[in-house]
Amino acid sequence: MNDRERLLAIMAGKSPDRIPWIPRLAIWYEAQVRRGTLPGKYRGWSLRQIEHDLGVGTPAREGRIYRSELRDVEVERQERGDEMLTRYVTPVGEVSTLHRGSEMLERGGITDRREVEHMIKGPEDYPVVEYIVQHTELTPTYEEYLAYEAEIGGDGVPLVSIGASPIYRIMRELIGYNDVFYHIYDHPDLVDHLLGVLEEQAQVVQQITLDSPARLVLHGEHFDSRMTPPPFFRKYMLPYFQPFARRMHERGKTLACHADADTSLLLELIIESGFDMAECFVTAPMVPLTLARARARLGDKVIIWGGIPSVMLCDPVTDGEFEAYMLDLFRAIAPGDAFILGVADNVMAEGKLERVERVTEMVAEYGTCPIRLPE
Repeated sequence: MNDRERLLAIMAGKSPDRIPWIPRLAIWYEAQVRRGTLPGKYRGWSLRQIEHDLGVGTPAREGRIYRSELRDVEVERQERGDEMLTRYVTPVGEVSTLHRGSEMLERGGITDRREVEHMIKGPEDYPVVEYIVQHTELTPTYEEYLAYEAEIGGDGVPLVSIGASPIYRIMRELIGYNDVFYHIYDHPDLVDHLLGVLEEQAQVVQQITLDSPARLVLHGEHFDSRMTPPPFFRKYMLPYFQPFARRMHERGKTLACHADADTSLLLELIIESGFDMAECFVTAPMVPLTLARARARLGDKVIIWGGIPSVMLCDPVTDGEFEAYMLDLFRAIAPGDAFILGVADNVMAEGKLERVERVTEMVAEYGTCPIRLPE
């Protein structure tokens, strides 16, 4: 089996020949290129070439099934040193965002500027943002997706992101974590109306997704036991995801959430929502949830893609601690069904490449399904 065949088998509820080993190396790779510290043999290599040499699959996260374009909205951008000010001018008013770069993050392979000022700063911004949402045209790009899928070939299955859920767009993109709960409390009618507008747009995205050739879809991200606790999740997210999950399953598609935060209090709700997979699934010591506990609760209902917290590949974790962790991991995931081995969230800039290579060796030694470790 190749990695595409392994993923498709797991998505169909079947056992692969061995567990797939598909870490995200993009941040590590970008950091080494920027620092000029790529190992000598890899100088001038692409990330895909390095993945092949390391014996890992590719996460295939660049596939897109639609593009968006603003209509009747003027966008003005102004560079200010390491900052980018963007103004959105509409017939009903204007809003702005401010993104700020960081040399330290860029050297660490994280190149996106951070959004430090969001579109919605006060009540007067809501109708402008709603206008922008309602004047965003979404166009399917299925041919581009198929070309990307062909490029990935046997190395994986494209994981197609269709963005965050409507409430999470409000939280992260439009208001920001620092202020969103104040808005929910102080301006509930405005938040609810904006949520309705975003849900109308989301229905268009969902239909494009359902009609698309994509098999594996990422929708729902950064669920966190503190920021999206069970009562909040049950009110705002469960009613949104459940019907979409049902429609996805009717089309034979797999619905994944991006689980790189503390899901210790949310496992039941992830199951109840209808998610088939939790990718970039992070566990202890980075969050208060062990892989063994997650496997015991999720079983084969939700595929886990992850299992290796990124800190395990870095100092001060010793080689002995790393080896012991990995052996415990294989015991926790036995017999190996509904599991894709990965690093949560990414192999970071300080990650030791020799440990990635060691995982490849251990998968060859212990990863054949069904997994049976020596006593």
